[in-house]
Amino acid sequence: MEILRSREAVRRWTAGHHAAGRTVALVPTMGFLHRAHTDLMRAAAAQADVVIASIFVNPTQFGPDEDFARYPRDEAGDLEKAKGAGCAAVFLPTVAEMYPAGAATRVHVDTLSTHLCGGSRPVFFDGICTVVAKLFNIVGCDVAVFGEKDFQQLAIIRRMVRDLDLPVRVVGHPLVREADGLAMSSRNAYLSAEQRQDALALSQALAEADGRFRDGERDPDVLRALLKRRIAAVDSMTLDYAELVDLEQLQPVRGPLEGPVLAAVAVDLQGTRLIDNTVLGRAG
Repeated sequence: MEILRSREAVRRWTAGHHAAGRTVALVPTMGFLHRAHTDLMRAAAAQADVVIASIFVNPTQFGPDEDFARYPRDEAGDLEKAKGAGCAAVFLPTVAEMYPAGAATRVHVDTLSTHLCGGSRPVFFDGICTVVAKLFNIVGCDVAVFGEKDFQQLAIIRRMVRDLDLPVRVVGHPLVREADGLAMSSRNAYLSAEQRQDALALSQALAEADGRFRDGERDPDVLRALLKRRIAAVDSMTLDYAELVDLEQLQPVRGPLEGPVLAAVAVDLQGTRLIDNTVLGRAG
């Protein structure tokens, strides 16, 4: 596995593979890798001939009072996990490499980014779109794989790719959970044993909503109220949102539900932001 730290080195690496007729898949990450990340890397290997992962804690997607400085980092462990997952290369840029002095351009996707996580994190998706667009241009990948845990992010990146005619096929991979149902996240490392137990309320609330939907409940307001009530019962949590939205525009659904919809929740658990989601009515 090659370790690449400059834009030029990555471009040479991709050019070599393309010259040999091989396709390239990218898995962008912020590091502190866990099984959900390595599942993405293995899924990427089914989409292209070679896989490159990027590991970069992107400062432009963090607000001034968020956890950029303390976001967990483990370069040695990440490289070992990426190699074990079959990556052919890892791109490990510095902030200065990704954002040279004087960088002033930001990529903004309107509408999709203004609510859900974007409502409480106004710089979040501009930072993500900017860094992902840069990674696509630096790597020159044919395919990129993202997890559905960040469902809004995935939808926004797909829209960015479509609107900017970027020659990248974006693939979503199902959310990965711990054995007890907790959605895998690098931020889970922040949680104490007690907080981790409280965090299970998110997946339990979503599972309850899914069960009610499968039993025939089609009133979105009833399902929203269920989510809010289940989370409000946990004193350590402060609700950001509990919403039902359509899968394309991510707009709140009104009236009787007629097809699959996204149920999404976000909370602050004593200083740690947690998000989770499930698609109600998805087959399988």
